[in-house]
Amino acid sequence: MAKKSFGQHFLLDLNITRKIARLAQVGDGDHVIEVGPGPGGLTRALLETGARVTAIEKDPRFLPLLEELATAADGALAIRVEDALGADEGALAAGAPAHVVSNLPYNVGTALLIKWLTGTFTPASMTLMFQKEVAERIVAQPGDDAYGRLAVLAQTTANAALVMDVGPRAFTPPPKVSSAVVHLTPRADRPSPERLAALQTITAAAFGQRRKMLRSSLKVLGGEALCLKVDIAPEARAETISVEGFLALADAWRA
Repeated sequence: MAKKSFGQHFLLDLNITRKIARLAQVGDGDHVIEVGPGPGGLTRALLETGARVTAIEKDPRFLPLLEELATAADGALAIRVEDALGADEGALAAGAPAHVVSNLPYNVGTALLIKWLTGTFTPASMTLMFQKEVAERIVAQPGDDAYGRLAVLAQTTANAALVMDVGPRAFTPPPKVSSAVVHLTPRADRPSPERLAALQTITAAAFGQRRKMLRSSLKVLGGEALCLKVDIAPEARAETISVEGFLALADAWRA
């Protein structure tokens, strides 16, 4: 049985799990980190590609099933029973490139994405299932209703595309909302950790009061003077500012 407290919705349709594995563009010898494998539907599809999989599962009820799968996988599947929010993916990858492919638990999906976008571990790629509303927030553009802090952080650090819609009936139990898969690859011009930290501060303030003009929402960070430094109208609101505009604000605030 799925645990609501863990945000579990199991994906068992082999056609869908195999398609996700193809969209992830992983294959023979690639290292994949999967969070929340549950009964192992997506895990099986990833193993079929020839990838090596490290599965991070918080719910120990699935350990016997995953261990049976690991035995059949003949060394290609490693299992970690822990909370992915506290996992050290860099250590799991041992300094080599690693892809993250997951049907993420709904209750921690956004937090995990922000961890991978802004932390010290940078995945070679991410192919992640979210609630469709969250997926749309990741790829939203300035002026879209869904555009916000998550879009800015995601698009500053990665190239992001919504690559697949998945209806509720594909899951057990069916969620009340549709889902979608987002594929992300790191940008070559990914900001430095210091620049990224400043961007997080700026976007937290700007979108924390998104209905206010920037001169008000950014008041404690410089407000109107900060906006004028980078030729952004102080009367503008956060949802109209491009990713480049937010980076400019972050740079000016750091200077």
